Amino acid sequence: MKIGYVRVSTAEQNTARQEVLMADLGVDKIYLDKASGKDTSRPELQTMLQYAREGDTVIVESISRFARNTKDLLELVERLKQNKVKFISKKENIDTSTDAGIFMLTVFGAMAQLERSYILDRQREGIAIAKQKGVYKGRKKIENDKLAKIYKEWKANNITAVRAMELLGMKRNTFYRRVAEYETQSAT
Repeated sequence: MKIGYVRVSTAEQNTARQEVLMADLGVDKIYLDKASGKDTSRPELQTMLQYAREGDTVIVESISRFARNTKDLLELVERLKQNKVKFISKKENIDTSTDAGIFMLTVFGAMAQLERSYILDRQREGIAIAKQKGVYKGRKKIENDKLAKIYKEWKANNITAVRAMELLGMKRNTFYRRVAEYETQSAT
């Protein structure tokens, strides 16, 4: 069976180009993630790895769609290999059923990792410049009245901290930092 794996970094990005390629290649089943490739904790990737069986072929548009660092790439491909599943990356023309394919996989994997590093560097540089110009102020804070209402509910033990975080759309660290800021402001 031909299994396609498609990934884009965010929910807003379009997968059409990769999906068309998979259709052109006669892929039987597609797994699609809209998540960063920084690690392997992607739901569809994990489901695909569990699904793939001996004799199957996993096909990706490019290595960077499969993994963004060499270690993850090699571990994923090794896991497929142990299950006797072939891996093909169309863009780089890599077929892991050959020794040359394994070598090229390692080289291109290192290049994908370097590319991710460059992307993060450019992002940091851009944010620093925007901050200097006063253009970038970070993520917009949740309005104080919404925080105040949910804070009061939480302090009255009407909701849990976890529920408060869900309602505010905050992670744990952000929630407790904003609570501390709110308490400081309320005390003055």
